[in-house]
Amino acid sequence: MKRNLVTGATGLVGYSIVTALLKRGENVRVLVRSAEKAKKLLPQEVEIFQGDILDKNKVTKAVKGCAIVYHAAGLPEQWFRDPDIFRQVNVTGTQNMIDACFHQGVEKFAYTSTIDVFAGKAGERFDEAMIDPNPKGTPYERSKQDAFRLILKAMEKGLPAVNLHPAGLYGPGPAASPGFNRFIIDLKNRKVPMLLPGGLPLVLSEDVGEGHVLAAEKGKAGESYILCEGYYELPFLAEVILNALNINKKPPKVMPLPVVKAVSAAGEWLAKLTGKPPLIPKGQLHFLLWKALPDSTKAKRELDWNPTPLKTGIDRTIDYLF
Repeated sequence: MKRNLVTGATGLVGYSIVTALLKRGENVRVLVRSAEKAKKLLPQEVEIFQGDILDKNKVTKAVKGCAIVYHAAGLPEQWFRDPDIFRQVNVTGTQNMIDACFHQGVEKFAYTSTIDVFAGKAGERFDEAMIDPNPKGTPYERSKQDAFRLILKAMEKGLPAVNLHPAGLYGPGPAASPGFNRFIIDLKNRKVPMLLPGGLPLVLSEDVGEGHVLAAEKGKAGESYILCEGYYELPFLAEVILNALNINKKPPKVMPLPVVKAVSAAGEWLAKLTGKPPLIPKGQLHFLLWKALPDSTKAKRELDWNPTPLKTGIDRTIDYLF
């Protein structure tokens, strides 16, 4: 049986990939920084290899003997006091994975990118062909752009890579990597006094894991696949979640955009002094106001990927969380 390596297995994407692989009875090894954390989170049949993607020696040893590699490790956060950490993990870590996979001659390399690397306009659909040539507005986005360029260059040299570009994630998975689950939890606990303006494209975590494995099985080397169920404005999402929670309450009102921008700017300035994350990170606001519409037609057509409808996914997530 072929061995699969998954990086980032204690995060929402990596955990979902591991789950999808185990459902198929696959042999799974994970590269994680904390073996203790992984043992508590992952099933016993998973082989745990402790190491860091920034350690070339550890990466090489982890990849050895693996036919398929899923590189889902990265920093999805929108703020760090030292933004260079985004480049260290998302770019340097990816280069280390590329080098090791070339050296070991893996059969398939499934890379977790993001929809942020694409160009899209508010209210308009975009697909995998629309790569944004311009630097994006946040350190996180720019690091993912740079990492994706590394993958593209490696593919030109023969790396058998497929690229997955998930939208915003929610659903069953590690509590330490909540994604959009945090919004669901905060709504239930009455911790959302007002909504931020805008909206976001979403996809269930389980569907993202399935999409990665389908891409490794069916996707052609060199191809990219957007994984997104749909785009939703926050008031609509709040209403769906409150109904699913059986909370008879109207969604919170939307905070005026000028107020949100002022709070975000002030929070970013204060965060540099205190080292604590801002209340509304610039990156989070940037993503909510983008309002572009990812198109997953290619993944559905070529991978037979079928995302879970929003309301079904929200019900499943609530059952998992509470």
